[in-house]
Amino acid sequence: MSVKSLTDLSGIKEKHLEELAKLGIKNVADMKKALGSEAKVKEMIKTLSGIGPKTVDKWRTELEGVDVKEAKPAKDVKPAKDAKPEKDAKPAKDAKPAKDAKPEKDARPVEIVEAGDKDAYVVKAKPELDEAMKDALAKRALISGRRPAFKRQEWFRYAKLGEKWRRPKGIHSKMKRKLDRRPPVVVVGYRGPVTARGLHPSGFEEVLVANANQLDGIDPKTQAVRIGGTVGTKKRIMIEDRAEELGIRVLNRMV
Repeated sequence: MSVKSLTDLSGIKEKHLEELAKLGIKNVADMKKALGSEAKVKEMIKTLSGIGPKTVDKWRTELEGVDVKEAKPAKDVKPAKDAKPEKDAKPAKDAKPAKDAKPEKDARPVEIVEAGDKDAYVVKAKPELDEAMKDALAKRALISGRRPAFKRQEWFRYAKLGEKWRRPKGIHSKMKRKLDRRPPVVVVGYRGPVTARGLHPSGFEEVLVANANQLDGIDPKTQAVRIGGTVGTKKRIMIEDRAEELGIRVLNRMV
């Protein structure tokens, strides 16, 4: 794959270009330089929405062996010789003047939706986090991307065991003794930062609720609710309506 601009990278959209420009990344050369810095990678994960450690690893793979020279701008492209001049084209009688036409970049459904439209996209609530917590969440995301998949002893030999983690047992267990060429064992060194432990990926602290009355003590700035799995549809609707009134984010909404 030939990467000539930032939009050629996996997961990069138009909305990310402005966020990357604020970080000082304006072309492929800047991106390749930023991927070599661990601090810059954490800053990108914190800033770019929908971008995580796995996407960053894809960028590193795509930029391996790629010439960092930026593609030539479009103004150097010369028009074809056989192309007819624009003055020969006769405009239609009913055609509106070009000044009334809106540029394509302004045609965003979120901006032109009328007030009160139920189908309009509503941005999900974000928690109020300090810089230390944002840094801890970004660091946790990096550690989670490198953490191996822990599987129980001899999961590959007997299908009935499944892949759920179970501590290896037995005095002759080589996995328990952590010998070479054995699967990794869960140890404390694989854990993430203490401050970000147990938080939702968005940064909210999850609170399990079963009825609308339990929403009264929730802080919408730092906490979000998760409706219990045994709650019925009627009570779920009541909880979601009440949460919308209080400005509380529901992590597992029905729609």
